[in-house]
Amino acid sequence: MLSKMLSNIKKPIIGSSLDMSKEKLIIGGPCAIESYEQLKETAVFIKSLGVNVLRGGAYKPRTSPFSFQGMRKEGLDILVSVKREVGIMAITEAIDERSLEEVYEVSDIIQIGSRNMQNFSLLSEAGKLNKPVLLKRGMSATIKEWVNAAEYIAKEGNTDIIMCERGIRTFNDYTRNTLDLSAVPIIKQETGLSIIVDPSHGTGKRNLIKPMSLAAMACGADGLIIEVHPDPSRALSDGEQSLNFKDFTDLVKALRG
Repeated sequence: MLSKMLSNIKKPIIGSSLDMSKEKLIIGGPCAIESYEQLKETAVFIKSLGVNVLRGGAYKPRTSPFSFQGMRKEGLDILVSVKREVGIMAITEAIDERSLEEVYEVSDIIQIGSRNMQNFSLLSEAGKLNKPVLLKRGMSATIKEWVNAAEYIAKEGNTDIIMCERGIRTFNDYTRNTLDLSAVPIIKQETGLSIIVDPSHGTGKRNLIKPMSLAAMACGADGLIIEVHPDPSRALSDGEQSLNFKDFTDLVKALRG
């Protein structure tokens, strides 16, 4: 076993409001919250398809300091308003211990992104909270390193962890990352944790999202997280890997096919 502590978990603990033993988890929404209107329109749309959870980044750690960094606290306020009005659960990312406190107050699931997978102080603080934590794999992390990162959360008492495979960096430069679907059965067998797949970041190309989503489901993933935007051509972040409403509808129909 890769993990002594996590291997003792007989069944993932996901919370009463998010029982992944009964249905696949589908998370949809924009990479970044850009406005109330954008997020509300997306939330109403994905809920009409029966999608479980709305995603939307308020804090956006970006490679370039000149890229859009998110609306931060204002974005979280928008997220609170939209989730209450639409009646949908939400997930958003915490990037440090200060933002973790803000995210905890508004989000049903706390996301820790790939850039923070080995931010051990952040992981430990998230482990003290009583909400599910979605832990994305680091862009250059081995599976063992990723599992060790989950241990930092579990060690503090929170075993309500959802692993997220989002692609790793390899010599291939055709796609944004290389989506490692072999991680899905490995994580399930070695840790007993739930694992979902992010084909948006895993490929960086919207035309590859549908086939890789279907492949993820075929190899046993517990769900997906997909970037969805009303108009991807105008998105402030990751428009090239975001689905419009029509394409997302087609994907959901294929998944339930």
